[in-house]
Amino acid sequence: METTATKPERKKVILSGIQPTGVFTLGNYIGAIRNWKALQEEYLCEYFIADLHAITVRQDPAKLRRQTLEAYALLLACGIDPEKSLAFIQSHVHTHAELAWVLECYTQFGELSRMTQFKDKSAKHADNVNAGLFSYPALMAADILLYKPDFVPVGADQKQHLEITRDIAIRFNNLYGNVFRIPDAYIPKTGARVMSLADPTKKMSKSDENVNGFISILDKPETIVKKFKRAVTDSEMEVAYREGKDGINNLMTIYSVITDKSFEEIEQEFSGKGYGDFKTAVGEAVAEHLRPIRENFDRLMQDKGYLEQCYKTGAERALQISSRTLEKVYKKVGFLAN
Repeated sequence: METTATKPERKKVILSGIQPTGVFTLGNYIGAIRNWKALQEEYLCEYFIADLHAITVRQDPAKLRRQTLEAYALLLACGIDPEKSLAFIQSHVHTHAELAWVLECYTQFGELSRMTQFKDKSAKHADNVNAGLFSYPALMAADILLYKPDFVPVGADQKQHLEITRDIAIRFNNLYGNVFRIPDAYIPKTGARVMSLADPTKKMSKSDENVNGFISILDKPETIVKKFKRAVTDSEMEVAYREGKDGINNLMTIYSVITDKSFEEIEQEFSGKGYGDFKTAVGEAVAEHLRPIRENFDRLMQDKGYLEQCYKTGAERALQISSRTLEKVYKKVGFLAN
């Protein structure tokens, strides 16, 4: 009896980008990058350094070039395998800027004016409220839609960025047929939100003026331990996860993600011990967990030739994939083929 071979199921595509402005924090790592490595096994992953987005705020050119290379090296150091995943630098793939212009013409002024990041950055950089800062969601939509991903990893506070992308794609599809795949959010179940060590009511951020508020994933072990020892807690002495204990809750979340221990196990481990012991243990666990990343990063930065080979190959592959989408869009809107 003849059997018909079943077609292998298409691997789902996940895409994400990260800006090169400064070294990733422990919050970036736990909330996003740590998961990127694991996702490579299950999904077809596409990651890029979003350097085009960085220039909505004035950048020092030499510093931006250095930070872009460092950010790319850091992706690889965190376990992104350029053989398994597509890893590239945004400005090396011209289709991003080209599709962004088309999508700007299909994005409403009112939609852009409601974006919270535009409001926040306009207030922060009042002397440079430029058009790019206003229309960046169209570029973000282009970044995503070019590669037809099924999922885009986003933090709970970034859902608005994906929602406008979906709105633009649906609007375009309604006009011209099934051009874009409508992506869904991929939200990690745990550890998605890490708070500042200096003010646990605020999200950990590399732009925090208090350097004790955030951990850089390239911080030296002694620096990491010192910052955790200074972490703001509360006047109690019990290591327990409950309302009103923002500082301890944050430290327990970090320790849980790094060690895979449950909150209950952590409470038992530190029963009868003070906050000093707990903060030191968290700091030492984080420092040891990040050690291979620091070592990989240092090794990669000593091999610029390998990094260049990786990002050039990545850009070529990204251009091949994205050009197909752009050509389809150009045809749909009526541009004459060249």
